[in-house]
Amino acid sequence: MHEIRKFEERALQLFEKDKLRGSVHLYIGEEAIAATVCSLLRDSDYITSTHRGHGHCIAKGAELAPALAELMGKSTGYCQGRGGSMHIADVTKGNLGANAIVGAGVPIAAGGALAAQLRGSDQVSVTFFGDGASNEGVVHEAMNLASVWKLPVIFICENNEFGISTPVKQSTSVKDISVRSAAYDMPGYTVDGNDVFAIDEVVSKAIERAKDGQGPTFIECKTYRWLGHWTGDPQIYRTKEEVEAWKEKCPIKRLENYLIENKISTEEELKKIEADVLVAVDEAEKFALESPEPDPSKALEYVYFEN
Repeated sequence: MHEIRKFEERALQLFEKDKLRGSVHLYIGEEAIAATVCSLLRDSDYITSTHRGHGHCIAKGAELAPALAELMGKSTGYCQGRGGSMHIADVTKGNLGANAIVGAGVPIAAGGALAAQLRGSDQVSVTFFGDGASNEGVVHEAMNLASVWKLPVIFICENNEFGISTPVKQSTSVKDISVRSAAYDMPGYTVDGNDVFAIDEVVSKAIERAKDGQGPTFIECKTYRWLGHWTGDPQIYRTKEEVEAWKEKCPIKRLENYLIENKISTEEELKKIEADVLVAVDEAEKFALESPEPDPSKALEYVYFEN
């Protein structure tokens, strides 16, 4: 979670200094979901992500240096600078890619699950999407087909309260989005998206269900993004008091307090983790800034698959 938080903070700083061009959609405040879910997955398991995908990418095992280089459009990035902030992919870690189109990663994850099923492997496919995407038709098509074919896929809805600037209560007909799972005859859970233990419990069940050939599970994680939809968002649709109230529910501080209170870790040990992450982020920034821009003469390379 510290890696994700510090990476995102650094990306914002670089954007504000005009060293990272183009807007970025930051995952600050939601770190518990990606970190917990991906801690339960193997490199061979698949994930698909969203426009707010840096956290998923890092949690699935991406190195910070090439990840930041990709955000900056450098040739040393995961996609040689062609993916940028919203299209990072790393198939070596099972990350089938972030996706700028709302909900578009969901059927891709179902495809990954189908491939695993046809191969007879015990791989699991996980797709992350937001509350806004839960209203997209392609999401429901994917859930229906996943249930019909009993695909080993887990649908993770990160309900951060807003679809861009629209509150979820103004766009979604149900209080708990997970109840929609009933329409597809799959288990549905709503959990506190800032509670790593609650997430761990339901995702562990979903993974076992998928591996046993019982099909998909729908999990809604209720959380909150601390910053705007994107780096230039004026955020006139919510109050500062609301944001500050959610910051008090910080998933990182919450877990740290638990670890200290239960004498699992000391405050010094936790501070060292944070300090080590800051060093790693500094190194990633140096790597990205010093990396070369892509060669314009090779613009069409890595765009199409060449057999």
